[in-house]
Amino acid sequence: MAPVPSAHRIKLPERPRILVVALRRLGDVLLTTPLIRSMRRAWPDAAIDALVFANTAGILQGNPDLAQIITLPERPAASESAALARQLFRRYALAVSTQSGDRPTMFALAAGRSHAGMVETRPASMFKRLLLRRSVAMAPGVHRVEEMLRLADALGIERLPEVVCPAGAQPAQIPDQRYAVIHAAPMFHYKRWTREGWRTIAAELANRGLVVVATGGPDPAERTYLDEVWQGDTAIRRLDGKLSWPELAALLARAQVYVGPDTSVTHLAAASGCPTVALFGPTDPRLWGPWPAGGLQGNWEANGALQRRGNVWLVRHPLPCLPCQEEGCNRHIESFSHCLDLLAPEQVMAAVDRALSAKHE
Repeated sequence: MAPVPSAHRIKLPERPRILVVALRRLGDVLLTTPLIRSMRRAWPDAAIDALVFANTAGILQGNPDLAQIITLPERPAASESAALARQLFRRYALAVSTQSGDRPTMFALAAGRSHAGMVETRPASMFKRLLLRRSVAMAPGVHRVEEMLRLADALGIERLPEVVCPAGAQPAQIPDQRYAVIHAAPMFHYKRWTREGWRTIAAELANRGLVVVATGGPDPAERTYLDEVWQGDTAIRRLDGKLSWPELAALLARAQVYVGPDTSVTHLAAASGCPTVALFGPTDPRLWGPWPAGGLQGNWEANGALQRRGNVWLVRHPLPCLPCQEEGCNRHIESFSHCLDLLAPEQVMAAVDRALSAKHE
């Protein structure tokens, strides 16, 4: 049963317009969809819009809970932000910032006749708590989806802990045979596993009678990295750079198993219901572990070697320093991560075989 909302439902007019501000990366934006779904259930006649960076809008494509997606450049000039704020001024009965930063809070305050948002607990953020009609104090150790659901509590509406996938397209490239999906390229170097490891997993999946489909983004640097990983292996069906987000979601939903690192596609695989094997390194899964289809029953442990929650298996090489929440061992995004370098293919395949078995339970 959903927790009882901690506040009286915020009053909105009939057929209200609502804006959700989520100016973050792809995975973060996907994990705002439980809040959006909660709003849709609470106000079924509302027109709900999302304000996101242009390079993350695809993760919301075809979302049935949204009327419109409004975009902003990832690094907007001050004049661009000001122009958009003027355009949105008081257009919404309610605007909600899913972040505590100054810019998203400013957009919520400008766009909404009523507003809510995340706020930090430090004294310097007191003015935001005073300006927002309802606010939620950020707390350490809280999963991103739980943060979003606490915003639902603050609005006085029922929680719906469901991550909603992009929808509306079927890729022509879906294999007719049983297949597995590997996504080997995270956004940042410090989240990468070894090239040899990925090639071993692909070979083992093929030995289990599965067609191996490799996905990835269109960025040239990412394509070059995947060229190095797959070394021209013609047995692997490479779809990197060829799929929209809705097409990728459809591909994942029909896969026998998905294997990938700590990245937005892994969150999408988990939400699609696909048996998902997530390779984690420095990141704390209690904050960012994949959210299974149907919700997370009991949070992830900080440093388990192999954990299962619903349709997701999380695997890592448990060192005493984990989870460090650092950008690799050298503390920058191009760093290596010793914990991932030590992760053996045998450890990953143990999780894969459990996931494959569960598919047929």
